[in-house]
Amino acid sequence: MLRVNDLKVYYKTPSGYIKAVDGVSFEVKKGEIFGIAGESGCGKSTLVNSLILRKPPMIHMGGEALLEGKDIMTLDEKEYRKIRYTKISIIPQYSLNALNPTKKIREIVWDLAKEHGYTDKEEIESKLRERLRMVSLSEQVANMYPIELSGGMKQRVVMVVSTLLDPKILIADEITSALDVTNQRIILELLYYFIKEEKIVDSIIFITHDIGLLDKIADRIMVMYAGKAVEIGPTEKIINKPTHPYTQLLLNSLPRLGINYEKERLQGIPGEPPALLKPPSGCRLHPRCPYATDICTMKEPEMIEIEKSHFVACHMYRG
Repeated sequence: MLRVNDLKVYYKTPSGYIKAVDGVSFEVKKGEIFGIAGESGCGKSTLVNSLILRKPPMIHMGGEALLEGKDIMTLDEKEYRKIRYTKISIIPQYSLNALNPTKKIREIVWDLAKEHGYTDKEEIESKLRERLRMVSLSEQVANMYPIELSGGMKQRVVMVVSTLLDPKILIADEITSALDVTNQRIILELLYYFIKEEKIVDSIIFITHDIGLLDKIADRIMVMYAGKAVEIGPTEKIINKPTHPYTQLLLNSLPRLGINYEKERLQGIPGEPPALLKPPSGCRLHPRCPYATDICTMKEPEMIEIEKSHFVACHMYRG
């Protein structure tokens, strides 16, 4: 469905370029949920937002993103508007504030449909009512303003709006971070239902800083650090057999059942993420990595396949 090759997306500042996404490659297969995980500031949201809408100071510096064989990084705004919400859509990171507060839900949906050439208002409203029922919301929600909805209801409405035109790829950008555990579970179950049961969308990219969530929903995971992809593989291997030192540190920092934290402290990741205005030479993790050697400070590691469908960028696994 989507193949990204050596993508570079920077932010232009008076001090220079912030290398938020710096040579990232991956693919998203039809029918899968592809998870992207990493600390805040690692570039995961910049990566997916660059596929939807690039506005200054965000700049495409190189690489390609092939959606059904067409490089969407070369599209102008007019061409982008044709594929947005139809070919590729996003549930934004701050989706609880994404709805126009001055319009009812049905008006927001109709504005979106008109922009994409739909003329039958009754057809769209019928589809809206159907999708609201699908996410366990009353049809009456269509006649409500966003301010009348709870946080969990708003999140489900945004999911309906983002998928109303049946996009090929749906991006979910940190959509559970502002929700309680109960609503998190509801949202994860709805995403799974959309792709696996109803097949409203063909593929989902799910972004989160909580790699533990991906264990419950993702088919494959890409771990990012400081604008780079450091490990890509099936969820089971990434969670149960993490290979890259950063993935290991990330998983070890999560709370675990059966641990008495009065006796055993949580393990944090030492140091701080690097400033991407002037990232470290070589491997960008080396200032924080417990296994760093001289070569890590000088040479950037290549992404290599260490076993079938499991890739890692680390000098410890070079031939």
